[in-house]
Amino acid sequence: MKPKISVISKPALLLLTMILVTSGCKKATETTNLKLGHGLDMTHPVHKGMEYMAKRVSELSDGQLKIDIYPSEQLGSERECLEMLQIGSLAMTKVSSAVMESFVPEFQVFGLPYLFRNSKHAHKVMDGPIGKKILNSGTEYWLKGLAFYDAGSRSFYTVDKPIRKPSDLEGMKIRVQESIMSVRMVRAMGGSPTPISWGELYTALQNQVVDGAENNLPSFHLSYHFEICNYLSMDEHTTLPDVLLISTHVWEELSKKEQEWLRQAARESVEKQREYWQEARKEALKTIQKEGVEVIYPDKEPFRESVQSVYDYFKENNPEVYSIAEQIQNVEVSDSKKTEDQTKR
Repeated sequence: MKPKISVISKPALLLLTMILVTSGCKKATETTNLKLGHGLDMTHPVHKGMEYMAKRVSELSDGQLKIDIYPSEQLGSERECLEMLQIGSLAMTKVSSAVMESFVPEFQVFGLPYLFRNSKHAHKVMDGPIGKKILNSGTEYWLKGLAFYDAGSRSFYTVDKPIRKPSDLEGMKIRVQESIMSVRMVRAMGGSPTPISWGELYTALQNQVVDGAENNLPSFHLSYHFEICNYLSMDEHTTLPDVLLISTHVWEELSKKEQEWLRQAARESVEKQREYWQEARKEALKTIQKEGVEVIYPDKEPFRESVQSVYDYFKENNPEVYSIAEQIQNVEVSDSKKTEDQTKR
């Protein structure tokens, strides 16, 4: 069965007309201002990437197109920002691909564990035709993807018990995003998946509502979850990119020139953000080890084997997503196990 897809109601569509008339997303004046809301803080490398995009779009347009960024859930949670994009009351947002799963089914593919061989493989897919197709798959739900930002690989971190093998997760409550795929993955490994919003997670860990969580290294660092969690197990089970989106209602109000400025600024910001990401990753590892977190590098093969049931489920019940996964896994890069010459034979 396919997941229930979040769409807006007819009353919301009627509200859209009023919003577009009164909010002035596309102004008749010389300057067009777009609001971008997201949930990360201002020190995060993804936020810095979007700041670079805003700077470049202003430069490219000579100040005619501007992006005002509102971080730290000032305008709402990731889901709320997506819903505002759907009715056109917010121009842009950045969300995790996991949150997109219940809005656009194609994004479920990123939640498949151990989908990518390495970061080069992930970048090639996201920058190529498969990535572009996934970005465009949300237009029928009023969500146009502009770019993927690097959010690294996600690993488990826990308060009191280290995770060295999948069986260590048995009986443990692990915070996951509101993601069908994350729930299936943690359950397949033997853990108890517990969806909790990002903003509430620090307190949930502190009060032992959950025993641990899973996220990328910079987020573990910048959230200060290392103050509570003593173990980080670098099993790197999923590579969930962040997604830069614009409301199709707003996009269609932009001129062709404005659209091209925005496309170019987004493309340029992707490369810059990847640089920020690598810097943040090194700094995060250095800091958490200094603070006493034990960083574990487990054998990944038992983790891969433990989640085979997730692939089996989607092969049988969601062949569309499974087909995209097969296409992704067939993408070759120069440093993969097979060389380009071997692939041609």
